[in-house]
Amino acid sequence: MTGPLTTTVTAALSRWTLLLPPLAAVLLLLVWGRDLPAAAAALTGLVLVGAVLAAVHHAEVVAHRVGEPLGSLLLAVAVTVIEVALILTLMVDAPDKNSTLARDTVFAAIMITCNGIVGLCLLLGALRTRVAVFNPEGTGAALATVATLATLSLALPSFTTSTPGPLFSPTQLTFASVAALVLYGLFVATQTVRHREYFLPPNLHDTPTDPDPHDERPTSRAAALSLVLLMIALIAVVGLAKAVSPTIERGVTAAGLPASVMGVVIAMLVLLPETIAAVRSARRDQVQIGLNLALGSAMASIGLTIPAVALASVWLSGPLVLGLGASHLVLLALTVAVGTLTVIPGRATPLQGGVHLSVLAAYVVLAVSP
Repeated sequence: MTGPLTTTVTAALSRWTLLLPPLAAVLLLLVWGRDLPAAAAALTGLVLVGAVLAAVHHAEVVAHRVGEPLGSLLLAVAVTVIEVALILTLMVDAPDKNSTLARDTVFAAIMITCNGIVGLCLLLGALRTRVAVFNPEGTGAALATVATLATLSLALPSFTTSTPGPLFSPTQLTFASVAALVLYGLFVATQTVRHREYFLPPNLHDTPTDPDPHDERPTSRAAALSLVLLMIALIAVVGLAKAVSPTIERGVTAAGLPASVMGVVIAMLVLLPETIAAVRSARRDQVQIGLNLALGSAMASIGLTIPAVALASVWLSGPLVLGLGASHLVLLALTVAVGTLTVIPGRATPLQGGVHLSVLAAYVVLAVSP
């Protein structure tokens, strides 16, 4: 039931999401190219998080206007744009130092989406209705695409012999990039055109859901305004993240953590909008939308990031290391196996959610203490 308190909260949310993107853009102009002291970096970080939350709000408004599953796809692509831009800006600044940043960030995104977001969606959905229900056809197709992309882009470089180390040769990198784009394009066509029904919640029309501030479809004018603010927020997020990245790197070094933790931090930051949106969907008993967001983000992260960094490697002086280490290969194989067994029935209990979250926990522990 919607009451005065809900209306007030919704109005306040709309106001700050309208103000935050321009505010973040102004702050970006003030801090660009400067070495920030701790207090300024902390303030910039707070505005950065706010800009991310504003971005997810405006992406959801636009997504609600265009409908599902195109809405989930839009949010996934918007979030991936942030990830790609962050990786490229950091790699351009220090190509030798950040040679593994793309690999670390993409793999972190896979672990967070396929285990963290998927696990949360299944757990929340199953706790609400005892059994979380979703479409195995669409979810299985998405998982198969993610597994193929991850294997071709991140696993194969560890076993090829044309170049020393976990590196692709130029020919292999070109193939992996083209394959990533083609597979991602095929999936988008499948999800939005040919088999759209496979990616819709099976209980979309017959299960009561909680009230949502976006239940009323936005007008074209509101969606256009949100699209403009979304673009401003994305630009601000990329710029502010670049501004605070030296502070984060110093903190990681001071704490004695591996350099790969930087990739985890970036992935956690850019996937915050997806996580929030997916959890909201799961709490409304629309687990399928949460799974679309999770697997769509993992797919976009690989399918768009790998070609982008491959193209950037043409003018970057440092190597582009994509091959995973032994422990991460094991976690990737476990993620694919567990995900397959979860998807096949089209139904999940809290146990499956807990299994996925335990794999994510293992990844976090190994990231901090390899």
